[in-house]
Amino acid sequence: MNSYPITEIFYSLQGEGFFTGAPAVFVRFYGCNLRCPFCDTRPDDYQTLTEDEVARAVARHPARHVVLTGGEPSLYVTSSLLQRLHGLGRFVAIETNGTRSLPDGIDWVTLSPKDAFAEGGTLCLDRCDELKVVFTGGEVPDYTHVQAAHRFLQPCDTGDSRTNGELLCAAVAWIKAHPDWRLSLQTHKIIGIR
Repeated sequence: MNSYPITEIFYSLQGEGFFTGAPAVFVRFYGCNLRCPFCDTRPDDYQTLTEDEVARAVARHPARHVVLTGGEPSLYVTSSLLQRLHGLGRFVAIETNGTRSLPDGIDWVTLSPKDAFAEGGTLCLDRCDELKVVFTGGEVPDYTHVQAAHRFLQPCDTGDSRTNGELLCAAVAWIKAHPDWRLSLQTHKIIGIR
């Protein structure tokens, strides 16, 4: 049976992007193939869980929405795990940096490319449901080659309220000049939930 390095499985509200505010079970995988300077998920511990253990943990929560996140979940996600989660009647989303191919059966792909920030971040995905670009100031990379139903620009959380405010203002101005994009905020941080 497959097993997976899992940092945590928890129940909360989706804080970013298209599904902001939706109840979701988050399955956070350990490890990433990139080292982004602004990464806010630096887990230092994980458990190896079997597919059964992951499914049981997800099933304990009432939300239909499951988010596979990380780290970088594409390092580990299997068709078998997706089938197991679908067998529980769950809608399975993934948040990925897009550097690796994905197994079939994922219901929603959030692509958050990091090629502008991290060595080895070259995209192999060219389509997704939601493109979510972290904005650190300056010019936004050109992702017109990526087919996406929804495009979001998300100001980077620097940990400094003044810098964050400046990035937010710059992101708003950029989006107003590029109206096919929308603003994504990390609302879970704003309202103080996980």
